[in-house]
Amino acid sequence: LVFTEEDKYGLYSNLLFKYFLAEGVVCGHDLLVASAKEHPDNILKELPAPLLDETYRNELGEETTAVKSEDFQDSMKIAWRYQNLPKMEASPTTSTKFGHYYDVSKTMSPELFQSIKWHSFYLPEELSLQPEMKTCNVNSAYARLLQSIQRIIYQEGFDGSNPQKKQKNILRIGIQSLGSMLWGDDICSSDTPEDIHSLTKFLYVLRGLLRKSLSACIITVPAHLIQNKAIMERVTNLSDTVVGLESFIGSERETNPLYKDYHGLVHVHQIPRLNSLICDVSDTKDLAFRLKRKLFTIERLHLPPDLSDTVSRTSKQDLAESAKLLSSGCGAMAIGKKHLDF
Repeated sequence: LVFTEEDKYGLYSNLLFKYFLAEGVVCGHDLLVASAKEHPDNILKELPAPLLDETYRNELGEETTAVKSEDFQDSMKIAWRYQNLPKMEASPTTSTKFGHYYDVSKTMSPELFQSIKWHSFYLPEELSLQPEMKTCNVNSAYARLLQSIQRIIYQEGFDGSNPQKKQKNILRIGIQSLGSMLWGDDICSSDTPEDIHSLTKFLYVLRGLLRKSLSACIITVPAHLIQNKAIMERVTNLSDTVVGLESFIGSERETNPLYKDYHGLVHVHQIPRLNSLICDVSDTKDLAFRLKRKLFTIERLHLPPDLSDTVSRTSKQDLAESAKLLSSGCGAMAIGKKHLDF
């Protein structure tokens, strides 16, 4: 269960959501897309197009060449004390490629969808089909979604407790903007919501369904609108992976020259610890993302050593703190992959 905290305007979290679904299409997995805001058919039509190996190498070569030329120009400005820091690479290493890469400037061709089976759950349509229902203090929308997920898992052969007659496959579930007002939940509008336990009960049942079936789920939640911190702590404990996206749009960092190469920060709040007592915690704490011309990448935050008079005093302090983190905690990550792949 992957829990993604949406950025303020939902732009980049929606892109991450589509990456997850696009990987399912390329791998031949079944899909279930649930939303109360946008029709699942429209979401699937906007999935990014996969890059073939040759195309990927060409795109990656162009990006790498551009970055190397920038590095050469910046090297004249770098003070001697910064040159000993590990060199940052802006491109994923091709030798350890994991998964697939996608071109966000193009949409996936309809031919790719013909080989997979996908299901949709659009809340306005579901509400018009069935009368009002509420079970176990879970609101109507969550109850309908749980029933739909359970039905697909059992009918399509993803139930791990029953021997499967057909070839095994994986079900990828994507739920968009869960917890928002569109789902009939009031945790975003009130400090003391009426159905305060609806979201946590939904996640508890959903996690039980995922544990005993061949399925994986990604959920995006507008966490910046939820004022009740206790609910967020429960939701975090009920999830396996918790990732937050902080966009620079509308913030002071958008115009800060220190962050000019990036579009936002990635906060990894929780890493899966299935079948183990503790999880492996990476030394890399500073992660940032940027949307290039065609690729969406997550990298280690690498701040430029610009201590000129044009940088404010607060920016210098931020730079000094980040330099300490990069030189101490993140030095061990200098060897190997520099990116998170999708």
